[in-house]
Amino acid sequence: MKKTVTKLVSIILPLALGVFLVYYAFAQFTKEQIGEMMMHFKDADYSYIILASICSVISLWARAYRWNYALKYMGYRASTTTNFMAINIGYLMNLTVPRSGEVSRALVLQKYQQIPFDKSFGSIVSERVVDLICLLLCVFTALVLQYDVLKDFLLQYVPVEQLAWVGVLTILGFVVLVLVFVYVTWKPIAFIKRKLKGLVEGVKSIFKMPTKLPFLFFTLVIWLGYIATFYFGTLALAETSILTFPMLMSAFVAGSFAVSFTNGGFGAFPLLLAELLVLYHISPVAGTAFGWMLWTTQTAIVVVLGALSFFFLPLYHTRRK
Repeated sequence: MKKTVTKLVSIILPLALGVFLVYYAFAQFTKEQIGEMMMHFKDADYSYIILASICSVISLWARAYRWNYALKYMGYRASTTTNFMAINIGYLMNLTVPRSGEVSRALVLQKYQQIPFDKSFGSIVSERVVDLICLLLCVFTALVLQYDVLKDFLLQYVPVEQLAWVGVLTILGFVVLVLVFVYVTWKPIAFIKRKLKGLVEGVKSIFKMPTKLPFLFFTLVIWLGYIATFYFGTLALAETSILTFPMLMSAFVAGSFAVSFTNGGFGAFPLLLAELLVLYHISPVAGTAFGWMLWTTQTAIVVVLGALSFFFLPLYHTRRK
């Protein structure tokens, strides 16, 4: 009963936050402004949205291919197609229960490729570390190019103090876990140690593999695909097509944070983008329209590919057998 309640809360709270942010964003507009926003949707050049969607799918496929390097280092061989469908299912799951997608990905490989859960999950954790480094590099680039514009914005919207506390608590928790892992010999702890060994091996795989250069190449493809997705999205509206590269990187970073810290960016992505684009003299109406257009497109890709992957994954492996 307690687990069910906890699960429901973990689903309802992010969705409730998203609904509140949607209400908050649209409550600021008059009927005339909402009508103007609808005109932006009507007049948009959707050929650029198609290009943005293609770049998004390429990034997904590159992520699936990149995963093979970590798995191969640990002695396992997986199909890139299976990896691709596992990632799609994972992203779809993330729209419901935050961070459940990583578990789903590992479970798919355990079921269809007989790869131990702890090892594949460990490789996913190490992927996330690499992605965090890439995001921080994007943040650094944006700050260097647009420091004067972004300084006050980040102080207003990024909870620096809370993030600092989270960082401190994370480090303390990690130290405690290491001490327990090394010195405690209690039976349940010994059982957890055995399970964690596979997880640790998975995490180390990326940093110890001999194929680092191909892994880094596909990492570059993934993140250039993300930026290209955002870039083509801006070209769909006349108002946002004027963004220069430094402005684009600033907006990209804001959107990335919105997606990372909320339930798939629902409500937060368009709101944060609109607030940032005001700094570049783009009206809140046009900024909100752009945010919703890009978020809706990317979410539709996740939903469609995730649903298709749920359907085709068992068929694909039945055919292979």
